[in-house]
Amino acid sequence: MGSLVKKRRKRMRKKKHRKMLRRTRHQRRR
Repeated sequence: MGSLVKKRRKRMRKKKHRKMLRRTRHQRRR
């Protein structure tokens, strides 16, 4: 299962996901 999660994380590494990661970064600063 661990290997599957890693592969899924690589797929999520897309421009769309990058925007979501940026939003979470701002929320973490709060």
